[in-house]
Amino acid sequence: MALSDRFPGVRPQLTVGRRLDIVWRHAFPGTTSLLLMLLSLTPFGFWGQAALLPTVALTCVWFWSLFRPAAMAPPVVFLIGVLLDLLGYLPPGVGALTMLTTHGIAQRLRRILSRQGFAVVWLIFITVACGIAAMNWALVSLLTFSLVPPAPVLFQAGLAAAMYPAVAIPLSLAHRSIADPDQA
Repeated sequence: MALSDRFPGVRPQLTVGRRLDIVWRHAFPGTTSLLLMLLSLTPFGFWGQAALLPTVALTCVWFWSLFRPAAMAPPVVFLIGVLLDLLGYLPPGVGALTMLTTHGIAQRLRRILSRQGFAVVWLIFITVACGIAAMNWALVSLLTFSLVPPAPVLFQAGLAAAMYPAVAIPLSLAHRSIADPDQA
């Protein structure tokens, strides 16, 4: 429901097209997250491309959980995590748990970070990405009954830190324009 629909007064008639527009704007964060995850699987042929999938998923869940929490609800985050498990060949539940943890941290810090600038949000994301990478490493090591080398996890955390602006800036522009339900 758009913000203008919550208050009494004169407003446009709620037609089928307007309802579809509101639904699309509400589904935009989850849809773009899934599409970016699938795009990260495209064989570009560069080194370290396998780490793009969890990085894109983590970045999208973090961004949309901070700025559009109603559209990035826990069931949507869970589906993104399950897709991450399936596409990333992770042990079952690791991706879902890490994405839900990221969502929970973003929800907890939302009131503080919504008033901060991009650099502060980025620094907090780097901290969260390092913690999530460590959690991912611990869960995979625990579930595979072997000590997984930490180098890929460190690379994934570094890639997430470096890639956040490249993903967050276009998502921020979309958040203020086509994804905004108040403009429906």
